[in-house]
Amino acid sequence: MNKNLWSARFSKELDALVNEFNQSIKVDSLMYAHDVMGSLAHAEMLKKQSVITESDFIEIEKGLNDILSDIESGALKIDMNAEDIHMFIEGELTKRYPEAGKKLHTARSRNDQVAVDVRLYLRDKTDEIMSSVKNLVSSIYEVASQNVDTVMPGYTHLQRAQPVTFAHHLMAYASMFMRDYDRLIDCKKRMNYSPLGSCALAGTTYPIDRVFTAEKLGFTAPTFNSMDGVSDRDFAVELCSAISLIMMHLSRFSEEIILWSSWEYKFIELDDGYSTGSSIMPQKKNPDIAELVRGKTGRAYGNLITLLTMLKGLPLAYNKDMQEDKEAVFDSVETVLKCLNVFAPMLKTMTVLKANMAKAAEKGFINATDCADYLAKKGMPFRSAYKITGQLVALCISKGVTMGELPLENYQEYSELFEQDIYDAIDMSTCLNKRTSEGGPSAVAVKKQLKIVESFLND
Repeated sequence: MNKNLWSARFSKELDALVNEFNQSIKVDSLMYAHDVMGSLAHAEMLKKQSVITESDFIEIEKGLNDILSDIESGALKIDMNAEDIHMFIEGELTKRYPEAGKKLHTARSRNDQVAVDVRLYLRDKTDEIMSSVKNLVSSIYEVASQNVDTVMPGYTHLQRAQPVTFAHHLMAYASMFMRDYDRLIDCKKRMNYSPLGSCALAGTTYPIDRVFTAEKLGFTAPTFNSMDGVSDRDFAVELCSAISLIMMHLSRFSEEIILWSSWEYKFIELDDGYSTGSSIMPQKKNPDIAELVRGKTGRAYGNLITLLTMLKGLPLAYNKDMQEDKEAVFDSVETVLKCLNVFAPMLKTMTVLKANMAKAAEKGFINATDCADYLAKKGMPFRSAYKITGQLVALCISKGVTMGELPLENYQEYSELFEQDIYDAIDMSTCLNKRTSEGGPSAVAVKKQLKIVESFLND
């Protein structure tokens, strides 16, 4: 005899291969606590509306709480042969309280049950991700605070461009992750509407109170259309999109960590606890954690495309295709949490090799713009100053010296405007500290940026 709770219409068992293909419990079993939470709210509403009796509710409430306790203690193992977690929990409740258990699903469909469970689960997971993002920003803040005066070359096209500080560079990543945090807030806002009571697609003839269940479960309000209530997965797509952006930012950061830790740069050294070696080359110290984060970014992108593709051709309302939502979004959630939670301590424990950064800054002619500005401030048109500075850089390269080592007479061969104060103008600390424009790399500007991050962390 067919064991499925929906099997009354059917005269034969579901084919074993089809049954396995149809199952989702290996993925949706993660939502067991949220399924119980949703069912308790639904049962309490049914009692309030006199759809079920007080005694029925007492048995349902006790049964669901006992099931939750037994799953968490290990006394009850989730049956991985069940169709899904919703059927497993309802089936277990009906075993314990046969009559009351059968009444739990009154005025409810699996369509709205699944939809509310997913929202509840992802709402909690969004909070976890937000906490992990904030923790990473805290790590960035901590390292940046220690490196306000650590001079390094800023790059464009991976070519040394202008002087910055390591703190200034790190603040760029703090900005990215703070935007990610804001996106998660917005995502959670739209996620936080209750589909419970939409039933299969067209509501119910029972006198239910959807506002009650929405408030009971901490939602802003019920979804206002029952068809959209069961078929909307925008919130899952939006969360996957927000996660993809977090992963993209982590990947960019990882790429720089990988470059900086190479012998060619040697700007940082990763802690031994966050590096691995080679099975054949004993000298190797590999940035495998950063490389894995960079690699897992593609996985998050793939999950986003999976959801968009799955949804793009679906007519209203619910379709079984939507069962594929959970595997994609749950995987993205777990991937980003793992990446964030390993990245923050990797960053905090790395050693910043300040002398190597300063040496790279000196040798990269990254004070050339300041030389051109020096002439422009003395009245020379900027384009003329730009040309002369370019010629001076070429001269320095041919002589194998930096701009600070080039004799004054060489400068004066190109312009009489050059005086002894040129050396102060192109000194790295001068180049940095004169860049006081909002958002710039001077100590004054970076400290303002740190204050903004500090305010974010304390909010």
